[in-house]
Amino acid sequence: MKELALKYGCNPNQKPSRIFMTEGELPIEVLNGRPGYINFLDALNSWQLVKELKEATGMPAAASFKHVSPAGAAIGLPLSDTLKKIYFVDDVNIELSPLACAYARARGADRMSSYGDFVALSDTCDAATATLIKREVSDGVIAPGYTPEALEILKGKRKGTYNVISIDPQYVPEPIERKQVFGITFEQGRNEIKLDDPALFANIPTKNKTFSDEAKRDLIISLITLKYTQSNSVCYVKDGQAIGIGAGQQSRIHCTRLAGNKADIWWLRQHPKVMDLPFIDGIRRADRDNTIDVYISDEHDDVLREGTWQQFFKEKPEVLTAEEKKEWIARNTDVALGSDAFFPFGDNIERAHKSGVRYIAQAGGSVRDDNVIETCDKYDIAMAFTGVRLFHH
Repeated sequence: MKELALKYGCNPNQKPSRIFMTEGELPIEVLNGRPGYINFLDALNSWQLVKELKEATGMPAAASFKHVSPAGAAIGLPLSDTLKKIYFVDDVNIELSPLACAYARARGADRMSSYGDFVALSDTCDAATATLIKREVSDGVIAPGYTPEALEILKGKRKGTYNVISIDPQYVPEPIERKQVFGITFEQGRNEIKLDDPALFANIPTKNKTFSDEAKRDLIISLITLKYTQSNSVCYVKDGQAIGIGAGQQSRIHCTRLAGNKADIWWLRQHPKVMDLPFIDGIRRADRDNTIDVYISDEHDDVLREGTWQQFFKEKPEVLTAEEKKEWIARNTDVALGSDAFFPFGDNIERAHKSGVRYIAQAGGSVRDDNVIETCDKYDIAMAFTGVRLFHH
């Protein structure tokens, strides 16, 4: 098949719409549903991300994409009991495969942003992973294959309309890519840089020059994630998964703050008060996620005021105070942070430090690199200048 007609483009008024190959056949097959224009943008970008994560780490990988940027990305490390609970997979009566663990991590890190996502899997989708996907609000999934049981599970999702795409894992695109803007064609070489090269960590200008193997792995995950995130972008990673992604911000400090706030929320969801929230029986998953997000925020009264809390809780929870949040966030340590370009000022490091960052990989090359290095040294942060910019538009 050389082309596939789509219902419409980015918006319903943008017709006609299609995807097509100028040479050869499309490397994808739609096994169920009818994916749209934005679905395919998410699918093809997220597939590249998980494919590279698998190649770099040797482990199954998953990504959760929304509006052509990842909301989450992870490799398939085992889940602790705490993570199983905050990702709401602790009630699944099946053994979670490494791929299912990767999906639970990618989907669970930022559940608010992942609502209605497009999923990418690096490996053949198994029944355990399909079972987890079926429980969530999602637009579709792309993977190199599906077991018969997994495909049957996914075909039953969303009244049979769930988008399921298979992609040829051997497909290699042409080295030159093109796109049109306002009738003008842009052309460039594909960004084929490999981000698992040890040379990326050779230039370490900080006093602390020690990167553990786990830190290097997490920084690589961060950089690969940023390669497919709309710029400016910053990514916080811990224990093999992105815990905070800031995408598409015009100012880098705003990007660092956004991603840092998401990382803080991920960590606060593990606070005992949050894990023990007495939700009413049968609360919808989306309502529960939104309630947790508000409860953690400064707007907690929106779900705790009299006449409102009864909609969500069996009994009124205590407030998670600002002092408790600050103390808990301070316990988060050994976080890795990647940036898709240089940090222009030390204020980015100040913000990163508040979210437990101990390792940084960034391009370097700012006129204020000295200020950035000095701020890292103040907090004993190890930072590598990769010399690589990863803008993505």
